[in-house]
Amino acid sequence: MNKALISKVVLCFGIIVLFANCKGTDQSATTGWNYNDPEWGGFESAPGYEQMTPPGMVFIEGGSFVMGQTTDNVRYEWHNQPKRVTISSFYMDECEVTNQDYREYLYWLNRVYGNDYPEVYQRALPDTLVWRSKLSYNEPMVDYYFRHSSWADYPVVGVSWLQANEYCSWRTDRVNEKILVDAGILEFDPDQSGENVFTTDAYYAGQYEGYVLEDLPDLDPNSGGTRKVKMEDGLLLPRFRLPTEAEWEFAALSLVGNTVEERIVERRIYPWNGHIVRTAEKKYYGQMMANFKRSRGDAMGVASALNDHWEYTAPVMFYFPNDYGLYNMAGNVAEWVMDVYRVSTGVDSKGINPYRGNVYMTKVTDADGMIAEKDSLGRISYRAVTVEENINRMNYRQADNINYLDGDLASQLADAWKVDSEGENMEAPAETEEGEEEVKESSKMYDYHNTSMVDDKARVVKGGSWKDRAFYLSPGQRRFLDQAQSTDWIGFRCAMDRMGTREL
Repeated sequence: MNKALISKVVLCFGIIVLFANCKGTDQSATTGWNYNDPEWGGFESAPGYEQMTPPGMVFIEGGSFVMGQTTDNVRYEWHNQPKRVTISSFYMDECEVTNQDYREYLYWLNRVYGNDYPEVYQRALPDTLVWRSKLSYNEPMVDYYFRHSSWADYPVVGVSWLQANEYCSWRTDRVNEKILVDAGILEFDPDQSGENVFTTDAYYAGQYEGYVLEDLPDLDPNSGGTRKVKMEDGLLLPRFRLPTEAEWEFAALSLVGNTVEERIVERRIYPWNGHIVRTAEKKYYGQMMANFKRSRGDAMGVASALNDHWEYTAPVMFYFPNDYGLYNMAGNVAEWVMDVYRVSTGVDSKGINPYRGNVYMTKVTDADGMIAEKDSLGRISYRAVTVEENINRMNYRQADNINYLDGDLASQLADAWKVDSEGENMEAPAETEEGEEEVKESSKMYDYHNTSMVDDKARVVKGGSWKDRAFYLSPGQRRFLDQAQSTDWIGFRCAMDRMGTREL
């Protein structure tokens, strides 16, 4: 964590303490009662908080843009129809997750879980065998690419969508743990293991104690005097996650660089202006803007005149960043995003923050309605929401909405879905035996290898790679792969939601 971030953390903590020790610093506009005053009940308020920029990330100011195809569809796939959408502001890694980043993750897993739960470490290992090709000599990449220090700043590959999500969860907890350490609330515990590890969910649930240096003052007059950090304090960061397809495409195009007022002066084909893949800047004239395959058998040019310099991957900050400051949003490695793949995404997606893949979850509770005890890895358990507990909701009923209005049979059954004029789900699938059979029958539409090449485990892959022609460098292009599979040309980067104001 850099010095600027630490300073922000310390400042934020200082503000919290200040509010906790100043009576009557503010009053409620609706009741007139004092905030932060034990004599008036002790309701705490910390106005003016602004979310800090997470380590390794840049701020992506949101807005509207035309998502989808910007070039001729030479493969005749017709699965990225142009559509204007709006994206909320968020944060994104400035570059792809590197081998060194991922090795740090594996080191932590092995140190903390290796003795008691070695399968956790084994499950996270990237598949280095993805480099093998039946008619190519790639054993040096198999043996050295992930581990050798010479490749430390190159993007990690051989990581599945499932593994990438686990990395995001781990990163959330490590960053938030360090925030609490830097703020003087916790002392770092290098001996964490098993269930005695810091996770953000467990800390919020009061199920992680750790080595406490100084908890926050609790202004509730009926309390014991101190308390843990709460979400309302704004001190801990939201979850790291994969970006959505729409977020990734919006960030890659970085139209902020050629927008005057609300007029976009040039719609981009690539993450830069123009229709060529070489820079027109005089100082760097003719240099390649991305790492890709120029033509059959030409992966990096000729000796003494290499064009993009690399036959496989390149260092994550080798090429020019786009106007958001993001590196390699075209070429190097393609990247996992959150979405489940459907051909019709451009047609049936919503106009604000489009995303297909929602499976609504809730924390598991015990018989008393309290959050259930954390598991053996220190994690809070989640389960899918049920129709019964959402019976009075108008916006959704069931947990799994992956197939909602995507053209499958369930989307066409009157008893399965009822929608309002804007296409919102109003009623869950019928609970009768006939209804259950109808919904079960609908899954055959996405029966992989039988009725479709995709299913609910097919995840969208965005961006071109070192292995691709220039066609895939356009951010509008999209592909898919099963969430449990991995390749030598797919990596990933993390994103995070922005809380509060949309501008910095």
